[in-house]
Amino acid sequence: MNLPNKITLTRIFMIPVFVLFFYLDVLPYNELYAAAVFVLAALTDALDGHIARSRGLVTNMGKFLDPIADKVLVSTAFIVLLTRPLIFGYNTLAGWGPIVAGICVALIMARELIVSGFRLIAVERGLVLAADKLGKIKTTVQDVTIVVLLCVIPFLRTGGDVFGYEELGAIIGLAMLMLSALLTVVSGANYLIKNRRILKEEEA
Repeated sequence: MNLPNKITLTRIFMIPVFVLFFYLDVLPYNELYAAAVFVLAALTDALDGHIARSRGLVTNMGKFLDPIADKVLVSTAFIVLLTRPLIFGYNTLAGWGPIVAGICVALIMARELIVSGFRLIAVERGLVLAADKLGKIKTTVQDVTIVVLLCVIPFLRTGGDVFGYEELGAIIGLAMLMLSALLTVVSGANYLIKNRRILKEEEA
């Protein structure tokens, strides 16, 4: 197994570590530690890709593992964040914040599943569909959104009710999550439209 694939596997192994810190409430500011783990894991995405391309170490295993690692990392982060309804205005915003957050996460995961299925069709036809610029922007916004939400939780827990930050934090968190969901859907639609020939060829 080459170095890029080892780095990708490291990213996968960091996912349970991220979840552990997220729920380790006995540790003060545990969500900040979870955010640090998430950032390190997200950075390995750029690292393994750079090493694989620059050293000619691109392999079929890497093509398989890398997108899976990315999607599992991001999906896990969004799902566990939904278990902290405080950051989405559970006590404010008339209680509709967590509902909006759930819809956004569902849209994000649906897009990833649809695009993954689309790529499988392309692979069966011997084609490799590279991620486009909009998709990379989407990934960056998703990562930033997750980190911001993670960092907001400790401050809401310790002083949200007293200083009135809870509603403001919920608005900011929801706004970023909605932006992330919008970019995810738009980038997915753009990706499918640009590569629609795959489906047409399959039908033929």
